[in-house]
Order: sequence, then structure tokens, then C-alpha cells
Amino acid sequence: MNKDNKLGMGLGALLSTNTNNGNQGVKKINISQIIPNPSQPRKNFIENELKELSLSIKNQGLIQPIIVRPVDDGQYQIIAGERRWRASQLAGLHEIECIIRDVEDINVLEAALIENIQREDLNVIEEAYAYKGLIELKNITNENLAKKIGKSSSHVSNILRLLELDDEIKNFVINGKLSMGHARALIGVPNALDRAKEIIDKKLSVRQVENITSKFKNNKKSVKTKDPNITDLEKELSDKIGLKTSIQFNENGSSGSLTLYYSDLNQLDDLMKRLKK
Repeated sequence: MNKDNKLGMGLGALLSTNTNNGNQGVKKINISQIIPNPSQPRKNFIENELKELSLSIKNQGLIQPIIVRPVDDGQYQIIAGERRWRASQLAGLHEIECIIRDVEDINVLEAALIENIQREDLNVIEEAYAYKGLIELKNITNENLAKKIGKSSSHVSNILRLLELDDEIKNFVINGKLSMGHARALIGVPNALDRAKEIIDKKLSVRQVENITSKFKNNKKSVKTKDPNITDLEKELSDKIGLKTSIQFNENGSSGSLTLYYSDLNQLDDLMKRLKK
């Protein structure tokens, strides 16, 4: 089956308990033998929510098994269900029910990304990294990803733009100190980190922040307005290669520059490989 088609399968295929394709059905496994997936896009687990889930598991048991795969030394790595595993530990369980799957590393990452996107368990920064991971993993455009996960193209693009922010600002969003609206208003703004701290200290609303930052953005636009045709070309190119792009023409219009923006070295490495083909 084509990998692009498999993207839409989500957890349905993984949760199937038939015994084909390396599935060993539901099995109770000692909780100490289970380890988290380092590629799991969700990094922030809210303590109060874990405690609530832990109490539910203690009273009613684990309603849905977690999905794992066998790794070295008799251990099992989580494909989906790390939150339930953590809550089960808090509940004092010694064993938990698991669905065992033999899957490749690339499919483990894909399953973890899709699970979190489908369940909407991620904060917007984790969601952005999940989108970025799927774009790189599947080598697809923002627009293609949007179609496959049932989101609008603008939603995917807006979420991905949050990765342009300073790491400390992204941590403010992850920790709930800033909302997505606050973060979006800070994209492309000078001294964004200082402004982010000001938002937190003064408890500014999103509307207040938008009013402040719009003055800068309006001033920036008034200095030089880009030709709408160039803007459309930038968007088309960005959607095709999955990277932010900028096209600048010299005053005579006969020459200029094309800039591609990458957010980490892996993205740069992937870009270089594609350019060398």
C-alpha cells in the first residue's frame, strides 16, 4: 500500500486486534518493561489531568489498551498511549493491557504523530512539530498534509509559522502562559521575547497585543508593499517544498534573490538532498 494512503488510517489499523501482520493480540505486560517513544510529539503532560485519569483507571481499570512494539532486552516501546501508561503508573498498576505490533521505526513515528493529531491531545507547538514531522517523513507539501489530516491549508500553515518563534516563547505557549493568539501576534515582531514577557507580566489580552503589534506590521507594510503576484508565487513555492520562502527583486526588476528558510539542521539537510537530485 502507498505510504500516503496509509496516513489516513490513523489508529484504526493499529487498534485492530486480528492476528495478522505481526500482531500478537492483547497481552498484559509488566509496566516496568514498557518504555516511552523518544519520537513522541507530545512532551507536556499536565499533572492534574494525569491524576484525574489515574483515579479513573484505579476505579474502572484501563478501558483502552496501549499500543507497543517489542524492542531489545525484553522491553516494549510505546507506539500510542503514553498518557495512559503514565497514569497507570500513578495508579499503582503493576501490569497493563497492551496491543503488540511489530512495526518499523518510520511507521512508529507516523503512528505517534497521527494519534496525537487525531485525538487533539497536543498543544499548538507540539501540533506544529507533529505537522513538521509528517511533512518531512512523508516528503509532502503543507497543502497535501492538510488534505490528508482533514484540516484547512491555512490552519496547517498558521500552526507551522509558530515554529519561527524564539524557543522561550514556544515554551511559554507549551506551559500555558501564552495562548496561540498571543503567539501568532508575535510572529515577525522585533524583540518578540521581550514583548512576550510583557504580555505575561501585564496579562494583556490577545486584542491588546494585536493592536500593539499591528502598528509595527502596518509600518513595515507601508515602507514597501510587495507585488501580490510575487506573494502568490512565494506561497505556491512554500506549499510545494514545505519551507517558508522569500522572493526579492532588485530595483530594475531584472534580477533578485530567492531565500529559503529552515528551522533546524535536519530540514537543511533534507533541502540539500532534494536540491542535489
